[in-house]
Amino acid sequence: MQTGKISKITVLQVATLNRPIRPDIGYGPIEKVIYNIDKGLHCLEHRSIVACSGDSMVIGEKYVTVEKSFSEYWSEDTPEQRNNLQRHLLKALKRARIGDIDIVHLHDPVMVKYIYEGLLTSPVPIVITLHVPAEDHLPFKRWSETLTPYSEVYFVPISEYQKKEHLCLGNLMDVIHHGVDLDNYPSKNESCKESYLFTVSRITQVKGQDKAIEVAKKTGSKLIIAVNVQNKLNDKAFFKDLKNSIDLCVDAGKRPADNDYYEKVMKPLLDSDKQIIYIGEVNREQKKLWYLHALATLFPIQWGEPFGLVMIESMACGTPILAFNKGSVPEIVIDGKTGFIVNSLGAMIEAVKHINSIDPCICRRHVQNNFSMISMAQKYSELYQWILDNSVIMNYPAARAAAAAK
Repeated sequence: MQTGKISKITVLQVATLNRPIRPDIGYGPIEKVIYNIDKGLHCLEHRSIVACSGDSMVIGEKYVTVEKSFSEYWSEDTPEQRNNLQRHLLKALKRARIGDIDIVHLHDPVMVKYIYEGLLTSPVPIVITLHVPAEDHLPFKRWSETLTPYSEVYFVPISEYQKKEHLCLGNLMDVIHHGVDLDNYPSKNESCKESYLFTVSRITQVKGQDKAIEVAKKTGSKLIIAVNVQNKLNDKAFFKDLKNSIDLCVDAGKRPADNDYYEKVMKPLLDSDKQIIYIGEVNREQKKLWYLHALATLFPIQWGEPFGLVMIESMACGTPILAFNKGSVPEIVIDGKTGFIVNSLGAMIEAVKHINSIDPCICRRHVQNNFSMISMAQKYSELYQWILDNSVIMNYPAARAAAAAK
């Protein structure tokens, strides 16, 4: 994909509704990406509009479609939620029809279902970021097989690993890795000796919290577990079993991440004689402090992770990664430089002994060079421009009018 000069582009991101789009949420990987794209486009002086819930907080223009997000990251599929999602999409695409929008950017696979079924159409090209695993993308595959010049859609994989899983999709674009705003991440200059191991994600067997506990016990390390527990029967059952291996459960998310957070919340836990400590779900500012003071962040995944924001967030703070060699891990972590990529639990246990050999400054520099918010936004803007340069809808007024009239 080659682009010429990039003009100022107006992008309408259609946000997910699971949680609000804002910088201070705890668990919300897709919401964080939407926020960072919005901020990055704004920094590059593009016009960024986010169609979102009223409890969201964005950098660009906020276009409210529903009053509140669903609050739960995952919940039962109810008629009320389906109606809210359809209302959200209808209002967003109505906004797109005003005539000042160049690109609509979607992030939710459920939204594709409505478009595929002909309930909704877009007057401008659509970019869809493929956030979730391939098995969850049946609507994308079905829709891509029926693409016409009047329903231009372009799929963006978030890793080379994920792209290989989606080779059957039409209009599959180059990979655009996620990025973080490094200005918001504190960083250390030397490793934290005699500190703790950290793991953060949602609670589920494929994220491997049970493996993290085993690594901690076999190495005699303290382990801090920060997780979001979704309302899923399998996840709740897994968490119930996991509690038998946890020495202390506390809520570290209650107190704001102010100047006293380390002394009042973190230090008492780190000084305690409890080894395996569950701290609940923490927000972005609290999580950064847990990253910052950790010896390493464990990423013992049991599946093909499409990306893994945890890895770049941790490395942005100078904290190395210990991860299994699955999914996108080899694209994100440099083995022996920003952490260790291993193939077995025994190798991960052994790698803990060598984690102090990793230079925190190299970890941060790696994120700065490859996974920054601005780099991500620049790649999206280049993609938008290429689409606009090659779009039937955008370059032929009659075609655009026909699409807008649908």
